[in-house]
Amino acid sequence: MQTAKVERQYASQLRKIAAHVGELINTIWVPEDPAVADRIGQALERYAQIIEPWARVVGRRMVEEIDSRDRRAWREASAEMSRLMQAQLNSTDVGALTQQRLGDQVRLITSLPRDAAERVHKLTLEGLTQGTRAREIAAEIMRSGQVSKSRADLIARTEVSRTSTEFTRARAEDIGSTHFIWRTSRDSDVRPSHKALDGKTFRWDEPPECDPGHHALPGAIWNCRCFPEPVF
Repeated sequence: MQTAKVERQYASQLRKIAAHVGELINTIWVPEDPAVADRIGQALERYAQIIEPWARVVGRRMVEEIDSRDRRAWREASAEMSRLMQAQLNSTDVGALTQQRLGDQVRLITSLPRDAAERVHKLTLEGLTQGTRAREIAAEIMRSGQVSKSRADLIARTEVSRTSTEFTRARAEDIGSTHFIWRTSRDSDVRPSHKALDGKTFRWDEPPECDPGHHALPGAIWNCRCFPEPVF
């Protein structure tokens, strides 16, 4: 299932938050003011609370679009299924999964300003305790907007793929699938550890170790564009 367009749209929305985070920090930041980190933290916490309703709308839009695309993909493939499997597929309840994925999006979107506040606090503390030059600390703090933008892109890429994988799994398991084939995008960006899994079959409930110390389904770990092909 192609999700690149959804990812671009989602990333575009999240970058707006990242840009505002950078603007807030740059506006409030005063060099060599010991209380400035606390003021920035308070402002960003207020911002995180303010954007929660917006985050819910944007998150829901992404989750519902992925759900719609997944249903469409299953319909296109259903010609090869029995009528019983088609009927079961049409009745699959993904309501709980939708709410879970939506909750995750709200938490991640509102974490953008909160994580930026934590970063400013940490940098300020380093300046006080480690003797880092004020100019270096200020330069790093001024980069907060760019750091948040990079994280916004990572969230969009990871969460769109993860959501797609979860909907595919829910519908596949509901009609009796117990295994999937790991598929990669087969381009130069595929991680070597993921390339080694390409074409191999695994149980849905026993995902392989795709990165050192991490077991996950394809598309369900950071920066992964792999996807599962259900086995019936």
